[in-house]
Amino acid sequence: MSSSSDAPNPQIVTLGCRLNIAESDMMREFALKQNLKHAIIVNTCAVTTEAERQARQTIRQLRKKNPDAFIIATGCAVQLRPEVFSKMPELDRVLGNAMKTSEEAFSPDFPYRVHVGALPKEIPDEATFPLPLENHSKAFLQVQNGCNHHCTFCTIPLARGRSRSVPLSVLIKQVQHLLDKGIQEIILTGVDLTSYDVEGMTLGTMIQRLLEAIPALQRLRLSSLDSMEVSSELSDLLIHEPRILPHIHLSLQAGSNTILQAMKRRHSREQAIALCQNLRRYRPALAFGADFIAGFPGETEEMFQETLDLVQACHLTHLHVFPFSGRPGTPASRMKDQVPHAIAKERTQRLRALGEQRLLQWYASQVGNTITVLPESPIKGHGDDFSVVYLTTPVPPHVICHARVIQANSTHLLAQPL
Repeated sequence: MSSSSDAPNPQIVTLGCRLNIAESDMMREFALKQNLKHAIIVNTCAVTTEAERQARQTIRQLRKKNPDAFIIATGCAVQLRPEVFSKMPELDRVLGNAMKTSEEAFSPDFPYRVHVGALPKEIPDEATFPLPLENHSKAFLQVQNGCNHHCTFCTIPLARGRSRSVPLSVLIKQVQHLLDKGIQEIILTGVDLTSYDVEGMTLGTMIQRLLEAIPALQRLRLSSLDSMEVSSELSDLLIHEPRILPHIHLSLQAGSNTILQAMKRRHSREQAIALCQNLRRYRPALAFGADFIAGFPGETEEMFQETLDLVQACHLTHLHVFPFSGRPGTPASRMKDQVPHAIAKERTQRLRALGEQRLLQWYASQVGNTITVLPESPIKGHGDDFSVVYLTTPVPPHVICHARVIQANSTHLLAQPL
């Protein structure tokens, strides 16, 4: 790895999903190897119109604070709207999603200011090898990219391409590499993780074989799952396999069947409730999170109430809530009965408030329990159920410890190391 002594480490600003985090780690490594001095790489998100607006605002703020930096924008918002980002004078380079995996794109001598092209049909080898950050105990591992579904609010299939997956043989090598580097927890990531498919091998089969091949892998966490694609095999693993950590995040989006149908989601309210109740019946320690969109076109107050009720019925505790903002070109942006932004924002606040209440209840139920914590710093880490944990006394970071929970509030647990 080459880098001159006067060049600071590249700064990465990651917006959006966990897959973006994994890709950001890779791009930082590329910039270091290419000795790209004073680089700031902004990995954008396009999940909502607001996400794109925030990306542009972030770029402007970064330029104002770092007038001499070499600023690169990439990611889903860039892939979808290259004409917008290419016109931003704050940017020195604009790269599409396909270029994230090209080391030469981060060279000071790369000949293009703007390079946004077609998306690959396969996941390139260089994109599949994980690069754990120095002194970190966790790593994000990309096992899938792209999406074949066409939800009416979403542009991600255009930004990421069709679904494609990483073969098990490659994943086994990656995981072993991470363990050899001292990584203790691996998070499987993808745009549509449950669509994993390599020659008929499903996500559940892949995870089972991965765990069998590498007994040393003791902490495996899954990123967002499509409840409709949680197979019986995957359900059995989530219930019975202790090495899969007890935290499940679901892409639910709404609790009204009418709205789910308008979104062209493939699950129903009843199916989501049945899944969560069944999993928690057999593994009570499971903590559930979910994504939601408030104020989708046509959503009435009664339909929104169904979403609030779903949070209770599914025992959700970690909510990720967006107000609806129509992406240009999506069917949802052209639908009738658009909900006024003020109402969508108010519903978002109510849903988030319910999430805070549910999280407080979950945290309060942990007081007095002994939990396992993987510290990211001497006094802060995450529990197995993804709870944020502050420790009363410092511990060695990145070393798993046991602690007794002595206090809880709506944002974190306070625990005494044992």
